[in-house]
Amino acid sequence: MTSGLRSQRALAIALGLAATGCAKYERLPLDTSADLVSRSDNLVGGVGGRVSLRMLDQLVVANNPDLRAARAQLGAADAQVLIAGILPNPQLQAAYPFLISGPGTVDSYSAGFVQDLKSILIYRTKGEVASAAKQNVSATLLWQEWQTIGKARLLYVDIVSGDRLLTFIAKTRKLFKERFDLTSKAITEGNATVATLSPDLVAVGDIQKTYDDLSRLQLSRRHQLAALLGLTPDAPFALSPTIGMPRIDVARIRAELGSIADRRPDLIALQFGYRSEDAKLRQAILSQFPAISVGLFAGQDTSGILAIGPQINTELPIFDRNQGGVALETATREQLRREFTARVTAATEEVEALLSEQALVGRQLMDLEPRLRQARAIAERTEIAFRQGIFDERAYVDIESARLAREQERITLLQAQLEGQVALATLVGAGFPFVTLSPEEPPADPLGLFHEVAR
Repeated sequence: MTSGLRSQRALAIALGLAATGCAKYERLPLDTSADLVSRSDNLVGGVGGRVSLRMLDQLVVANNPDLRAARAQLGAADAQVLIAGILPNPQLQAAYPFLISGPGTVDSYSAGFVQDLKSILIYRTKGEVASAAKQNVSATLLWQEWQTIGKARLLYVDIVSGDRLLTFIAKTRKLFKERFDLTSKAITEGNATVATLSPDLVAVGDIQKTYDDLSRLQLSRRHQLAALLGLTPDAPFALSPTIGMPRIDVARIRAELGSIADRRPDLIALQFGYRSEDAKLRQAILSQFPAISVGLFAGQDTSGILAIGPQINTELPIFDRNQGGVALETATREQLRREFTARVTAATEEVEALLSEQALVGRQLMDLEPRLRQARAIAERTEIAFRQGIFDERAYVDIESARLAREQERITLLQAQLEGQVALATLVGAGFPFVTLSPEEPPADPLGLFHEVAR
């Protein structure tokens, strides 16, 4: 076998081995169809029947289309950590100028490799940036899941409360309609004037409008909940009428408010984001080190003399000493620091405001209870008298509608109380454990970095 054939075969084997280590491309066409489910029992984790608040939390986390898309960010964050952990390849340089003329007797050639030292210098800080960014993405995703659960819980509370309210509004509408029909009959028989019909007509129109407005709002709420679950808008989805919302311990919330930054996922995400930016600033400072490549070169000149020795290439940091990069990262870190402080302040204020509003709703409920009991007792007595024919029909309708108005007021207050509890649970990160971030890395030691990479 000639030397040429051996060289070609070696080159072919080398290229083949290199090809086996490369990733292969596979087409992944987009799916243009909507990813919606028409039946609730076909959802991931769906079991059919009425859905409780606890089951709703699990269904939302498993089926929400936006959350499933957001989880893909974790794969990208993992890839960034992988990229940051890979050292740049050394560069191979070779030259073979043919001898054309002159006193030389042979062709000259040279070959060698160089390695960029600056990439080694910032190697560890790049890893810190990517690792903190990955933790930031993870905590942000957790906060997004928690907020989506909060939205679903609010819709659950509003839908169940709205159904109860619709029931009482329908009863009130029935009363007003009966009185309107009786007045109309009296006018027809000549026992009443048209003027007596006017208040009844207005009352029937107003209560019908209230009923229609709430019916549209309920339908919109059901559509929003279906969208959160990845269901088609009109898919049948029954909710349990019992709202098992965990009770809020006000004393505990106030006691733990000072540590909200160590528990709420979005605040923890900001801390990881700040840590990543701090690592970027250290990387920018290290990048002031001029780009230097060192290597080893060997070659032969045209007279046949062989030589070997080191080679160094470097830039001269006369104009660009990365002062712009340092200024940018310094300003960005300061911006993130202030944003974190502002977010913690806003979160504390929101929780305090909600606690105050919850206290007000609680007092209003306590004030309403005796008035509601009184209205129920009066309505019960007047109904008996009305059935016995010893009580005026118009007065009976007024008393009954007043009782129904109290019932609606109570439902509205209970709904506001439950909405506040859902919002509080979301804002304080109820149920999340305390997270203690590991101590930050000490400033990079350039010589230590080279030793670490060498090991």
